[in-house]
Amino acid sequence: MVKFSKQFEGQLVPEWKEAFVDYWQLKKDLKKIHLLNNNSKNTLIKNNHHNSLSSDFLSSLKGGFSLFGHQHKDREAIHVHKKLASSASKGDVYETELFEQFEDSDAAREFFSCLDLQLNKVNQFYKNKEKEFLDRGDCLKKQMDILVDLKSAFKQQRDKAANSAQDSTEDASIDCRISCEEDSVKDRIEQEQIQDDSTDDLEKDEVLDSSRSEEMGESRRIMKTEDSKLRTLSGRVFNSQGKNLRINIPLTTPSRTFSAISYLVWGDLVNQSSNNCNPEGSKLRVNKTKLHHAEKMIKGAFIELYKGLRYLETYRNLNMLAFIKILKKFDKVTEKQVLPIYLKVVESSYFNSSDKVMKLADEVEDLFIKHFSGEDRRKARKYLKPHQHKESHSVTFFIGLFTGSFIALLVGYLIMSRITGMYSRHPDTAYMETVYPVLSMFSLMFLHFFLYGCNIFMWRKARINYSFIFELPPSNELKYRDVFLICTSSMTVVVGIMFIHLLLLMKGHSYSQVQAIPGLLLLSFLLLLVCPFNFCYRSSRYSFLRVIKNIILSPLYKVVMLDFFMADQLCSQVPMLRNLEYVACYYLTGSYKTQDYGYCMRTEHYRDLAYAVSFLPYYWRAMQCARRWFDEGKTNHLINLGKYVSAMLAAGAKVAYEKEKSVGWLCLVVVISSAATIYQLYWDFVKDWGLLQKNSKNPWLRNELVLRRKFIYYFSMVHVKSPLIPLPLFLS
Repeated sequence: MVKFSKQFEGQLVPEWKEAFVDYWQLKKDLKKIHLLNNNSKNTLIKNNHHNSLSSDFLSSLKGGFSLFGHQHKDREAIHVHKKLASSASKGDVYETELFEQFEDSDAAREFFSCLDLQLNKVNQFYKNKEKEFLDRGDCLKKQMDILVDLKSAFKQQRDKAANSAQDSTEDASIDCRISCEEDSVKDRIEQEQIQDDSTDDLEKDEVLDSSRSEEMGESRRIMKTEDSKLRTLSGRVFNSQGKNLRINIPLTTPSRTFSAISYLVWGDLVNQSSNNCNPEGSKLRVNKTKLHHAEKMIKGAFIELYKGLRYLETYRNLNMLAFIKILKKFDKVTEKQVLPIYLKVVESSYFNSSDKVMKLADEVEDLFIKHFSGEDRRKARKYLKPHQHKESHSVTFFIGLFTGSFIALLVGYLIMSRITGMYSRHPDTAYMETVYPVLSMFSLMFLHFFLYGCNIFMWRKARINYSFIFELPPSNELKYRDVFLICTSSMTVVVGIMFIHLLLLMKGHSYSQVQAIPGLLLLSFLLLLVCPFNFCYRSSRYSFLRVIKNIILSPLYKVVMLDFFMADQLCSQVPMLRNLEYVACYYLTGSYKTQDYGYCMRTEHYRDLAYAVSFLPYYWRAMQCARRWFDEGKTNHLINLGKYVSAMLAAGAKVAYEKEKSVGWLCLVVVISSAATIYQLYWDFVKDWGLLQKNSKNPWLRNELVLRRKFIYYFSMVHVKSPLIPLPLFLS
């Protein structure tokens, strides 16, 4: 049976870890009481051994009378005072007073003081989160009402156009009023705190803003807010049928980014041409595509809101269970009956008695069923409460089967290569230059994937909620067994094909007859990756392709955790990318037909392409850092960008030195490479691993650590300079 502390640690929400009941501190305080009680009992037994019979008799009488006076005694043990909140933002405060004399009153007082602190903390956090979710729910319901009105207006416009028999190649659309908001980030946050601004107040503010723009002092404000314009371009207020709707569309795709940039340029041109702004704003044509996009965004917002409400419900249930467990342990240790008394207070406290979250969850579920699932409750639950697929024993069986097959084929391949002398001191140059890169590329890739599976296993063992960190939906999430199955089956196929290829060469077939086999192997894996049929983890394959697309177009996409995590992996896989580029060049140029394996190295533009492939992962990471700085405005992202720029400069200096070997270029390579190395070491050790934290409670490490054994961090820092899996993201 799993201990409650392990169950509690495994089920709590990682982002809210500090807000949960500190169950471990309460157990420490309870352990002190237990040790003091044992010491006092031993002392009492030694001093009063001759009165043991009378003590037993009195304790039995005490137990007998407790049947009648037990309830009265419990009430006299402790009393919990409730102090009403001084303001609406602050919750009620609970404070426990001890009436009955405990074995160690100081330890008991310390325990109840900590218990009261945890109860007050849980109540306050729950109240704040409840208010946040209720505000989000009200905002989403207003947006949903506006969306329904827009859809009905659009439908009427389309029906009117159909009745009038007007042939048009364009989509039907409706005209709405849109007013631009070019506020600073601080102003935008203040506006979001006020959800119910009227239309007159909004128009009045716009008139005041337009009048102030005529003053000379406005130029300074414009210069200060120019950097934050694009960040707030997504916030627009639509006016349709007398209602206002603020639609916050994040710049997460290239089309939205280019649209925001063009909107900014156009807005500047309009402002330069006219100092007066029309209070009604400019017209915006809302067509079917925009409505569909808005509906998709609101649907995702409802799903996220429902997920947050479920997390808050889990928060309430786990904390309630923690209070019950720790009070039971206290009664067992002290042989007192305080559980019924304190539990009444916990049950009547705000976090357990409030039902607003449950009502909002039911309301969100009803709205989702009505507007997004066509009154189909089962379909709605697939989005709101997705079920995680159960692990099958057949997966474990096939992992063992493919592992054995891989080992057998690998041993056979090594024996055959030894017989043919492929890997001897004088190997077959054509084989080593054409076939070996294919084997090396697949080996590096699936070794990397295998280590990723090992990381998933260790994350689960350490109870790190990686799916929550990566924001992985249950349909796309791969368990460590799935990763191992993919690795073992793929490497079995790769080594099997290499075994057949080498066997054909041993039987006397020419290179021209069998040289296409490694290329076909690579092509088959690429076709499997983009295969539209629902087998071989299609959702995960498409999710991987989507992440790769986001990385390639990283300046134009909003960067999330999974994107820059995968980009870090690509920085560690430059040799694999170089092999992929060489193999692609060898087969696409038709060099495999003439066995001219040196063509891609002799041709200048293909050689430059190989250097560009080495630069790309660092360029992508640099662009991601730039985009994160643009979105968040934090200087640390610019410093991190400098780390990857320094790596590109060092690689560029090395390429220039190889083309023109001179003392000047050599000195430049040494200086830039040394500076880049120091830069990257400092960032990896100090920023990622949290080293050199002087005031930390952990020696030279950061305060909050996931793993209890600190030597693991020091060991990883020394042995994992450029890890295949960036461990600092999950161990700190």
